[in-house]
Amino acid sequence: MTLQEIAGHRTVVLEGGDGVGKSTLADLLVTQHDFTAAHSPRTPDHQDLTSRYRGLLARPGRLVLDRSFVSELVYGPLYRDRSRLTWDQALELADLVTTRDGVFLHLTAPAAIVHGRLKARDGQAPDLEVIAEISHAYQRVFRLLDSHATVLTYKTAPEAGCRPTG
Repeated sequence: MTLQEIAGHRTVVLEGGDGVGKSTLADLLVTQHDFTAAHSPRTPDHQDLTSRYRGLLARPGRLVLDRSFVSELVYGPLYRDRSRLTWDQALELADLVTTRDGVFLHLTAPAAIVHGRLKARDGQAPDLEVIAEISHAYQRVFRLLDSHATVLTYKTAPEAGCRPTG
């Protein structure tokens, strides 16, 4: 799938750990294909995540989510021992993405490459084991989500050429 084919969708949800290329791809969709980007940083605990994402997905036009509710399913259990979203809520939101002619893009890269990107960008990076743990958590979540929505996995390491793997 090329950038042009990705842009053929009305909604694109970019997911993966920090440093895999989500914002870079979002910027390309915005500048080259007239998407509106919504970056989703960590939502405060008191905010209703389902309502937040329903609102984002109700926006008109072409939308790229640079991180989304999927991250809560990954980081919630890793860092707070639980997700603030149930799987029923997550699948409801996935249905809204699908209804908007959407696709989920799971971006990945080897832990060493992510580590190097984060060090270059931020001056610091988590240990390789932590990066690998996040990557594995995303794989588990997308295995479950894949039976309910279109999920494509892209390896963003330079030698991978940003090609889909499934």
